[in-house]
Amino acid sequence: MTDSYSPHPAYRLMVNGEPHDVSDAWIGESLLHVLRERLELPGAKSACEQGECGSCSVLVDGVLVCACLVAAVTVADADIRTVESCGSSQSLSVVQQAFVDAGAVQCGFCTPGLIMAVQDLIDRGIQLPHASPFDELATREALSGNLCRCTGYGRVLDAVARAVEASR
Repeated sequence: MTDSYSPHPAYRLMVNGEPHDVSDAWIGESLLHVLRERLELPGAKSACEQGECGSCSVLVDGVLVCACLVAAVTVADADIRTVESCGSSQSLSVVQQAFVDAGAVQCGFCTPGLIMAVQDLIDRGIQLPHASPFDELATREALSGNLCRCTGYGRVLDAVARAVEASR
C-alpha cells in the first residue's frame, strides 16, 4: 500500500506567462520563497514577511497580493505576474521609466512592490490624478500598502504622476 501523503508535492506555477515546475518543495512554502529561491526570480523582495510593507507584491489572477502571505501550492492554477514581467533592462515599462526619471529608486527594497502596485492601478484604469492638479491624497491612499523608508514618498508620488501621464 502506498501512502498518498507527500510533504513535497510537485506542482506547476504559471509565472509571467511561463510554466515552472516546482518539485521537492515543502507544501507550506510561501510564494515569495518559491519565486526567489526556487525559480530564481529575485524581483519581489523579502522584507517584513508579514504582509505589512508591500515589497513582495505580485499579481495573482489580476489581484495584487503580498507573496509572503500566499502558500505557493495554493496558486498552482493561477496566472502569476511579477515585476520581471513589467519590462527589461533594454526596455523599461512606462512605470519603471517614471521611477527612474523621478529618482524614486533609492535602496530598491520597496521599488518592485511599488512598481507592481502602480502598474496594477494603471492596468485597472484607476485615475490617480483625478483632475488637475495632481491628487496626492488619492495617490497616497492607493499606495498605502507599500512602505518606503528612503524617499519620504515625494519622489514616488512624482513617479506615479509621470507614469499616469505617460500611460494616457
